[in-house]
Amino acid sequence: MYAELFLCLYIDYGRQRLFFMEGVNRVAGCFNEIMIRTENLCKSYHCHTRHEVCAIQDVSLHISKNSFVVLHGPSGSGKTTLLNILGTLDRPTNGKIFMSGEDITSFSDISLSRLRREKIGFIFQDFHLIPRLATWENVSYPLIPLGIGQKERLEKSKVLLEKMELGDRLDHSPEELSGGQQQRVAIARALINNPKIIIADEPTSNIDDETSERVLELLKELKSSGTTILVATHDAHFEKIADVVYKMKNGRIE
Repeated sequence: MYAELFLCLYIDYGRQRLFFMEGVNRVAGCFNEIMIRTENLCKSYHCHTRHEVCAIQDVSLHISKNSFVVLHGPSGSGKTTLLNILGTLDRPTNGKIFMSGEDITSFSDISLSRLRREKIGFIFQDFHLIPRLATWENVSYPLIPLGIGQKERLEKSKVLLEKMELGDRLDHSPEELSGGQQQRVAIARALINNPKIIIADEPTSNIDDETSERVLELLKELKSSGTTILVATHDAHFEKIADVVYKMKNGRIE
C-alpha cells in the first residue's frame, strides 16, 4: 500500500473545511481520514526552578482513523506527556493539535471536556478506579454527567462487564478484585461511551502475562470494530500488532 499526504477540500453544508487525508486504498480507491494530527508540539515545565525541563520537543505526527498506533520508548522519553496532550488532558506549551481536521489547540476547558466525553476513552496504567464503588458503578461513572439514570447505567455496565468475563463481579469493589480484573474494569469504563479513540498508557505493566494477552486481544477487537487505538508501552508484543510504531527518546520522535 502506497501512502502520500493529500490535502482535500471537504464541503460540509455550504461551509468549507480542510481535512488532511492520507493513504490510498488501492482496491477501493478511497482515502483514510486522519484522526489526530500534530504540528511541532512542545511541552516544558519549570518545576519551581530557573531551569526549563522539556518533556516533549517538536513532535509532529499523524494518526489515521481506525489505526493501531504504538508509542515506544524508555521511561522518561515523553510517552505519557504526549498521550496526555493527544487525549486533551494537558495542553502543549507550543505547537498545534488537530482532531478530525479541526484545530483544538485553543479549545476552552469546557469544550475539551465535552470532546473527551464524546470521543475518547482512557485506559490508565494504575487503573484509577474509585475505591468502595461497585464494579458496575465504576464502569458507568462517565454516564452520570450525561444524566443517564441508574437502571440504564447498570444495564450498559453489565453488557460490557460480561464481555470482559466479569459478569459475576458486578457488585464487587476494586479492593475485592485482582490486578487483571481491575484492568478489565478500567477497559470497560473506557468503552462505556462508545469512543472513537482509545488512549492507553502502559495498559499491561501492572498485570500478569495471561491477562496481558487478553488485553491485547481486546484492543485488537476494538480496532477491528473501527476504533482508533493509541498505546504508550514498553511491551514489545504491541509492536507486532501495531499499524504504526513511533519510537520516542528524550521527548522526540525518532
